[in-house]
Amino acid sequence: MKDIKEMYAQLGISSQVYDFGETILEELKPRFEAIDKNAEYNQAKVLHAMQENKISAACFAATTGYGYDDIGREKLEKVYADTFHTEAALVRPQITCGTHALAVALSANLLPGDELLSPVGGPYDTLEEVIGIRESPCSLKEYGVSYRQVDLLPDGTFDYDNIKKAINEKTKLITIQRSKGYATRPTFSVTQIGQLIKFCKACKPDVLVMVDNCYGEFVETIEPSDLGADMIVGSLIKNPGGGLAPIGGYICGTKTCVDRCGYRLSAPGLGQEVGANLGLLPSLYQGFFLAPTVVSGALKGAIFAANIYERLGYRVVPNGTESRHDIIQAVELKTPEAMLAFCAGIQAAAPVDSFATPVPWAMPGYDAEVVMAAGAFVQGSSIELSADGPIRPPYAVYFQGGLTWYHAKLGILMSLQKLVDAGIVKL
Repeated sequence: MKDIKEMYAQLGISSQVYDFGETILEELKPRFEAIDKNAEYNQAKVLHAMQENKISAACFAATTGYGYDDIGREKLEKVYADTFHTEAALVRPQITCGTHALAVALSANLLPGDELLSPVGGPYDTLEEVIGIRESPCSLKEYGVSYRQVDLLPDGTFDYDNIKKAINEKTKLITIQRSKGYATRPTFSVTQIGQLIKFCKACKPDVLVMVDNCYGEFVETIEPSDLGADMIVGSLIKNPGGGLAPIGGYICGTKTCVDRCGYRLSAPGLGQEVGANLGLLPSLYQGFFLAPTVVSGALKGAIFAANIYERLGYRVVPNGTESRHDIIQAVELKTPEAMLAFCAGIQAAAPVDSFATPVPWAMPGYDAEVVMAAGAFVQGSSIELSADGPIRPPYAVYFQGGLTWYHAKLGILMSLQKLVDAGIVKL
């Protein structure tokens, strides 16, 4: 049997880089054990929801056309609702991405004259056109929905005084983005989000609160829906799809909110009654079942990356010792050249398109060129090993994913190897 270092050498990892990584890993064993405990709890939670809803082989049958009486689709939505402790859920392959899921949830529950409030600063780039911050046809702004935001305080905490001032008679829905997006602010814990929800509802009891839960599912043992969120929204090609879902999104929440989302996704009067599964249900079920374990591997990769690059003098968010509330690791690399080297390493570690070189390009929905490294089985799947970022100061790259911990580990070592080879980092 070959020595493990020999195998890594075949993959392009030098002995020097490998040994540096092993030194970091030795210090992380207690944190990894805690992650495994969370994964065990979340695995039991998902399993319980599947057993309670009596999932059977009949739930995996394909439907076409209208998709009427699709028992598998209906039970999958009950599994999501039970896992996330909500009244209802909309889980559909017809939802094309996380931005689409958020757009459906917002447009379904906001009417002309209503106001949308973000108490956590600006939204993720692709939501700017949905809201109308950047002009776009069919934006909420075009349909008469106004928007305001309250920026975070300099230390990254909520500005409660100005949030209270911003909530007014027009405020219909409050949107909270859990993860950092293309920013270097902290990701919010579920407890922090719960405190913010409680504060907002004390200011206006009938206000709706939606949480963009992307990248956060199964990182903790509770979700924002456990602490008062009316809707939590995410993508199936991120955490909850477990790397198997080829497309889709979810909205879990109150029955009233989710019913409206169903009408917006399909048509008034049709709602959740239509929408064929097209044979995708086995992947959606099995992906959700595997998600807690897959997320735990991605978390270990993020912590490993934080500690590697912090030790080398780079600013990382979160830092190497902070608690984790999503799977994303931001690393401020200071130069475009370092960003490209990092992403080249992630690409070189991929099982798909490892021979490709990531280059920046103008992506729809972004105001700067973006470089993306992702050799994924599912195009754009952020739970698979990937790294991306806009080519703008502070030249931060956002690393996430890895269907297994070992693949995440290889990706980080390869990113470091490319920086060493380019002469940007010296060990």
